[in-house]
Amino acid sequence: MAQTAELKAQARDRVGKGAARALRRQGLVPAVIYGDKKPPMSIALPYNEIHKAIYSGGFLSHVINLDVDGTKHRVIPRDYQLEVVKDFPIHVDFLRVAKGATLDVEVHVTFINEDASPGLKRGGTLNIVRHTVSVTAPAESIPEEIVVDLTGTEINDSIHISSVTLPQGVTPTITDRDFTIATVVAPSSLRSAESEDGESEADESDDSEEE
Repeated sequence: MAQTAELKAQARDRVGKGAARALRRQGLVPAVIYGDKKPPMSIALPYNEIHKAIYSGGFLSHVINLDVDGTKHRVIPRDYQLEVVKDFPIHVDFLRVAKGATLDVEVHVTFINEDASPGLKRGGTLNIVRHTVSVTAPAESIPEEIVVDLTGTEINDSIHISSVTLPQGVTPTITDRDFTIATVVAPSSLRSAESEDGESEADESDDSEEE
C-alpha cells in the first residue's frame, strides 16, 4: 500500500493568468482542490516540493495530506500541467478524498523473476503492453505497484490480467475482457527464420500446383 505523503500549501485569493504568473515568480505553483460536494479551493504549493513529488513517480496514484495554512485536506492528484518546453509544473488539480471512498487510479506494473523465465533465457524479449493498469481501489489501500511474476513464461506466452494477483479489494476498471499486460516474443533471428521457412513452403506449394 502506498504511504500517505504530506505537502504544505497556502490558500490564495487571486486567480487568473496574471495571479498565476505572479505566484510562479515567487517560486510557487498554483493548484486547486475540488470535489466531495464542497466549493473549490485555490491554493499554492512550493515549487521544489511539488516538482519532486511529480517526478518521483506514482504521483497520480498516491493519496496526499495537504496542509493548507494548518488545516489538513486528504486529497489525491488528478491532473497536472507542465510547461511545454522545460517540463516544469505550472498547475495541479487535487480531488478531495472522503472517508471510505474508492478511487480509480493508474498503478505502475513491476515485472519480477525474469531470470526464471525459460522464454527470456532463450533470447526472447519481454514486450510490455501496459506499463500501468487502471484499478478501482479503496483510498486507504491503493497498491504501490502491481507485480507480474514471469516465472515459467515461454516464448509466445501472453500475461493477462487474470493471471495477476491483485490485493484484496482491488479490481481492474476494465471488466469486459481479459486484457494483456505483456507478452514474451521470439528473438528477431528466430522470427526471421520462421518467416523464411514459411515463404519457402509457400513457394514449394506454388510449384506443385503449376506441375
